[in-house]
Amino acid sequence: MVSFGWKAATEQYSLEDLLEHTVLAEKAGIDSVWASDHFLPWADTGAHCAFAWVWLASAAEKTKNMIVGTGVTAPILRYHPAIVAQAFATLGRMYPGRVRLGLATGEPMNEMPLGYDWPSPKERIDRLEEAVMIIRMLWEQDWVTHRGKYYHLREAKLYTKPKRPVPIYMAAFTPEVANLVGKYADGYYTFLGKPIDFFRDTLFPAVKNGASQAGKDFNKMGSAIEMLFSFDEDKDKALASARFWKATLSPAITKHAVYDPREIEENGRKVSDETMERTWVITTDPQDITKRAGECFRAGFKQVVFMSSSPNQHKAIGMLGKEVVPHLRQEFAR
Repeated sequence: MVSFGWKAATEQYSLEDLLEHTVLAEKAGIDSVWASDHFLPWADTGAHCAFAWVWLASAAEKTKNMIVGTGVTAPILRYHPAIVAQAFATLGRMYPGRVRLGLATGEPMNEMPLGYDWPSPKERIDRLEEAVMIIRMLWEQDWVTHRGKYYHLREAKLYTKPKRPVPIYMAAFTPEVANLVGKYADGYYTFLGKPIDFFRDTLFPAVKNGASQAGKDFNKMGSAIEMLFSFDEDKDKALASARFWKATLSPAITKHAVYDPREIEENGRKVSDETMERTWVITTDPQDITKRAGECFRAGFKQVVFMSSSPNQHKAIGMLGKEVVPHLRQEFAR
């Protein structure tokens, strides 16, 4: 059975608006919420950037059955893995069966403003691998001592542990990291930034290979993909609202470790509208959203996470609830 997620973009919307959108999303038939976890946002003008972990508790309290989690947290520098483990163990204790932890290797604007140097890709991957092992050890064991390459524990113990296991999803955009997802995670998380064949033919096999190496059943793992869209009856308005995210499509951001939101925003202005429309669904027609989400399910994803930058989020959520989610549930029911 397929499911649906809602992306709580902490960079674009206020805490109050995010809670309102999330409550409406649950009423529209959406099953979970993924909150972005950043220290600084992807833009400076009109931006927000609240602490996702605190917000998640409010989201869980305001909703009835929604699964809440980060999409995604980087446990590499500003967060010691043991603190991540403690935070999500506490959330898991408060909301049993309704909490999920998303992990990834992060971005410069989350770590460099706090005085850290931006590590190489290999170091970030190595840190993520060690971090996820530490998180699991603390959830499953007592009095953990660990002396790793990047992190140390000395007789560490979590006295408040989750009542039920907290699933870990890991984000991957390369086969190397996808292999780690298979080894260490319960699910795979990504966003629709490349042709769908890339995920089906390249990344899913890498996840499956990692799962096989760890003696896990790939078919029992979760998988979620962000589908980026902006909807309005006026396409120009839909496009204008989505331009907030242009910087995420600029290769200069990661290549040159840009971390200042003012500079990030300036780089975003160099991204053309045509480039954006190749990645985003900028539309006046709900069928365009249904079609793109259907492609994700047919490629093997079990959850589509709607990342909306629509000028009227209430209207967009209502559209999903009436015209997109029911159709897809019926089409992919199994």
